[in-house]
Amino acid sequence: MSNPIYLALDVPRLRDGVALAEKVKAHVGGIKLGLEFFCAHGAHGVHMIGQLGLPIFLDLKLYDIPNTVAGAMHAIHSLEPAIITIHASGGRAMMEDAKAAAGEHTKVVGVTMLTSMDDRDLQRTGVQGSAHDHVMRLAELAHESGLDGIVCSGHEVKAVHSQWKDGYFVVPGLRPAGSAVGDQKRVVTPRQARDDGASVLVIGRPISRADDPAEAARAIEATL
Repeated sequence: MSNPIYLALDVPRLRDGVALAEKVKAHVGGIKLGLEFFCAHGAHGVHMIGQLGLPIFLDLKLYDIPNTVAGAMHAIHSLEPAIITIHASGGRAMMEDAKAAAGEHTKVVGVTMLTSMDDRDLQRTGVQGSAHDHVMRLAELAHESGLDGIVCSGHEVKAVHSQWKDGYFVVPGLRPAGSAVGDQKRVVTPRQARDDGASVLVIGRPISRADDPAEAARAIEATL
């Protein structure tokens, strides 16, 4: 991949999303469409963004019984996403069925732990051990289940990459040096994540909320 940056595009108005994607498309490698975008604009919105010619990362974080997740995968074949997310904590059967039902050219990656969570948040859900240990366990399970890769923070990607050499690693929660962290807790810079083995760098607010989104995307691209 020549440019690993995927712009996280979550906007209430579709025309604003199209306009933003048009501005930055020369400086990103793809567009990430999450729950907010999908709930607001549905399949029509995905098709509209797809017309820009960039790969689409459909970040729906599917999590349900295996049969339901497999059915959802079949339902989105027509959207032809390059990447789609499921929750690795859904278990091996769910991950296996999701991968089997995915489109031929769609990478299925398992979300390990949200970057808005830290060790204390994890313990409150009943999971013992550190965030790092939890991510490593789920990464191993995702690998055994036949997924293409995982979603993890920049804090874990180096360790995961060392154990899963050919994995596909999506890293969100990235902030360029000097940027506000916001609601993210486990963040690194895009360059650090890339150096540590990230395949895809998901970047939202540092680009979308910049005074000049194209210049912001260009500046981040230059650091890579």
